[in-house]
Amino acid sequence: MNTSEPQYVTALKAAYGSPSQAGFGSAVFFEHINPKDKLDEAALKKYKYFVGELWERFGEEAWMSAWKQVYTRPAGARRDIVAELKSITDRDALNSIPMILNVANAKITLSAAYDDPAVVELKVYNTGDGAAMSGVLVAGRRSNGEATFLVFLYD
Repeated sequence: MNTSEPQYVTALKAAYGSPSQAGFGSAVFFEHINPKDKLDEAALKKYKYFVGELWERFGEEAWMSAWKQVYTRPAGARRDIVAELKSITDRDALNSIPMILNVANAKITLSAAYDDPAVVELKVYNTGDGAAMSGVLVAGRRSNGEATFLVFLYD
């Protein structure tokens, strides 16, 4: 365990898993990103890393076929990640949302990571291989450059 990571990241990893290239299940990634860097690009890098060798085996076209942004927190909006996830109407992402919320202490850990006033950007993306695998990626950036990514991918 990295002692320099914030408590909210440690709790999120305990609930959803540490960084991995499993390509299945869930994992949490944390890093500091430059304010000039786009959250979309950082999220896509985490998605590609998580899929690991399966990215090459099935090809980028397969994994990118499902990739799309399905939610962005509007500026000044009420911070409630659970309600925001439940409000997503994208047909592909809908199947994954209940599974993310069905994790022990989901509301507490997700809220600590994504509802803090320091979170200045929040986006949710649909993921999958266009066939059996589907999921979502939740990406949040704080004003101090901390970025937290929850990748969730199941068949």
